[in-house]
Amino acid sequence: MKSYRTTGFQATSLGKSIEEINKMLNWRLSDEEILETDSEEEREMNYRREKKCTIFLGYTSNLVSSGLRETIKFLVKNKMVDAIVSSAGGIEEDFIKCLAPTYLGDFSLSGSSLRLSMLNRIGNLVVPNDNYCKFEDWVVPILDQLLEDQKKEGTLWTPSKVIARLGKEINHEDSIYYWAYKNNIPVFCPALTDGSLGDMMYFHSYKSPGLVVDIVSDIREINNIAVKAKKSGSVQHLLTDLWEI
Repeated sequence: MKSYRTTGFQATSLGKSIEEINKMLNWRLSDEEILETDSEEEREMNYRREKKCTIFLGYTSNLVSSGLRETIKFLVKNKMVDAIVSSAGGIEEDFIKCLAPTYLGDFSLSGSSLRLSMLNRIGNLVVPNDNYCKFEDWVVPILDQLLEDQKKEGTLWTPSKVIARLGKEINHEDSIYYWAYKNNIPVFCPALTDGSLGDMMYFHSYKSPGLVVDIVSDIREINNIAVKAKKSGSVQHLLTDLWEI
């Protein structure tokens, strides 16, 4: 991989990216001088050797729909990132793929012709309409439970808490968010309603009104993670368009 740095064209950019990511993975607090403002715990060498860089991973839906879902899952499963920021499609498409298969097609397939056959094209992948029906059947009872928890236990739901609950409920090892739930990695989605999940929440608000999802608490949470980090870095795909951190 070191050869990418001097290969030219986009390989050079890839080589630079690899170098930066390796810096994030290899950094420890013990690399830095002890400051007067460091607490007693932060001065202990064992603590400093174990304290790692806080890594944010950001991506949009296409990387999950027809891109690098398995790679992202690997990073989350192996605790190689500390927080995630995604668009709404990047959340729901992961669950939909757990509920029903997506098929390999071709970029040249006609979207309008597929539509007549109750099929949808995402890049060169084909998704049956029924997959989204299965998603609705799966997610609506969970929304009912979220509302019940809110009423009975006073739970304050945030986008990240909703995603964690969905990750728990999917209980599928192919899911990015199953592993995020298992490994306690927060997933932030400032536009959680911008997609099929938002449609489900809209319909649910008429059938069973009252569910509240608080985005402000997530803004506090993601900012606090960044503020409290001794060193932070981000691996991003249009992350700054999703949320400024």
